[in-house]
Amino acid sequence: MRIGILSDSHGRAARTAQAVATLRDAGADVLVHLGDVETEQVLDELTGHPAHLVFGNCDWNTQTLGRHAEFLGITVHDPLGVLHVGAARIAFTHGHRPEVMQQALADGVDYLLHGHTHQVRDERRGSTRIINPGALFRAGRYTVAVLEPETDRLEIVELGDRGSASGHD
Repeated sequence: MRIGILSDSHGRAARTAQAVATLRDAGADVLVHLGDVETEQVLDELTGHPAHLVFGNCDWNTQTLGRHAEFLGITVHDPLGVLHVGAARIAFTHGHRPEVMQQALADGVDYLLHGHTHQVRDERRGSTRIINPGALFRAGRYTVAVLEPETDRLEIVELGDRGSASGHD
């Protein structure tokens, strides 16, 4: 199974659509959005694949967004989600709540996915691999990630210049 990871759309629906297309082209079987979606239009772009979502610190209207996500068939986990892929436990959160990150690490998950910093991260802390796919807004480059837990393979994919950088596209 290949997991497509994206984060920090901040209302950029067109760029999110580009990110989802990029992840699908890379063979993602499931999508995980790590928060700061901000708009229903961003959620609309996650449909067509199994998708999971946590909210970020800029998702002020979580009740409305949560209802829309559930209507679309997106599974909402908040503040922390856990997926089981084979023998791997994959925890995911936005990353703005240190206590949630620390609890996932203390639980000894195999992977901890987070966003929030708008910076790509791939490091190990003990037996846990911590991954941040980067961001789709306010980043030097717009990136997503594809994780294949069975092989421990991670690919960071930079989006081309097709995404709009202005406004809430």
